[in-house]
Amino acid sequence: MTHSANPPDPVDDFFDDAPCGLLLTTPDGDIVCCNRTFGAWVGHRPGDLTGRAFSDLLSAGSRINYETHFVSVLHMTGSLDGVTADLLTADGTRLPVFVTANVKRDAAGAVTALRIAVQDARERRSYERELLEARRSAELQRERAQVLAATLQRSLIPPTLSPPSGLTAAAHYHTASPDDVGGDFYDLFPMAEDRWGMFLGDVSGKGAGAAAVTSLTRYTLRAAAVNDRDPVAVLHTLDAVLSHEFHSDDPRFCTVIFGVITVVANGFEVQIATGGHPPALLLPADGPARYLSTEGGQAVGLIRNPRFVSTSVLLRPGDTLVMYTDGLTEARTGRTRRFDDDDALLDFARTHTPTDAGAFVHAIRGLLDSFGAGLEDDAAVIALSVPR
Repeated sequence: MTHSANPPDPVDDFFDDAPCGLLLTTPDGDIVCCNRTFGAWVGHRPGDLTGRAFSDLLSAGSRINYETHFVSVLHMTGSLDGVTADLLTADGTRLPVFVTANVKRDAAGAVTALRIAVQDARERRSYERELLEARRSAELQRERAQVLAATLQRSLIPPTLSPPSGLTAAAHYHTASPDDVGGDFYDLFPMAEDRWGMFLGDVSGKGAGAAAVTSLTRYTLRAAAVNDRDPVAVLHTLDAVLSHEFHSDDPRFCTVIFGVITVVANGFEVQIATGGHPPALLLPADGPARYLSTEGGQAVGLIRNPRFVSTSVLLRPGDTLVMYTDGLTEARTGRTRRFDDDDALLDFARTHTPTDAGAFVHAIRGLLDSFGAGLEDDAAVIALSVPR
């Protein structure tokens, strides 16, 4: 009768050819035994590693970490999980690994051995490097996008305002996101010896598309104002241009206030036309702040034959006229509440009346900063005042 050879012990097979390196060391870290997987990684036969210090198989930096941190923490806590290290192979190359270990104790609690598992970390390290490189590339692209957005935004806002002599002007633009170009715009410029134009508005959307509409809107308003004294006619010209350039498959529109400033004997007359924009605020030298009634004006470029509404106001010494975009009034102050739900802007203006353009714009800047993350849209404000 013949007898077949005994099958290999599955426990031995698991130990020797496990998908990770397995070692048993003395409490001081001398190798008692290791599996074939670990030996193959470092380029030695398992038997040749018996008696060698595990730390001798580590790179210089990993060895210092092992001797000063790894062993002491392991003895104190009883286990370590996923410590990164570099093994040195027989040919001197480095093998990145994760080291996990726990201790074996006797009945008295003394450490009698260290059980160490070593996991190949080459793919993980490669993935982490690729992820880090992708992150750096994304950060660089974002920085470039922010620079481009900031540069483009500055090109859409006048570096200085040019009011007539005797009229003070101040403005502020708050960008909600450094990554995108907003659609708010304003300007104040001379049109003739006795007339000045001013406007403030908000284009639909954001980004390059909105910037293109903003640029077109600014230049159209400036050009139309030179040829027409009627603010309503200027808005109709802008509506015709936007309707021609942007059709139904790519609709673009804006809300805007356009005004013509004329010097008069006792101050400045301002004729204002609005197209769907929030009403201007008048902060008089005497009396409470109030809105200038321009209800019924419709957005420019949105519908065929829109209706625009006009009014006029006389600015005397001590009076201040303020225009703003809805980023201010629609700032979120609660889960479902907006800043101007209960006429908070009018109350704010009344607490600062009388004032002047610079002081009120400074106060608005503080108000905008107070909204924090609640300021979800760009906000622009421009104020005109006649010194007392």
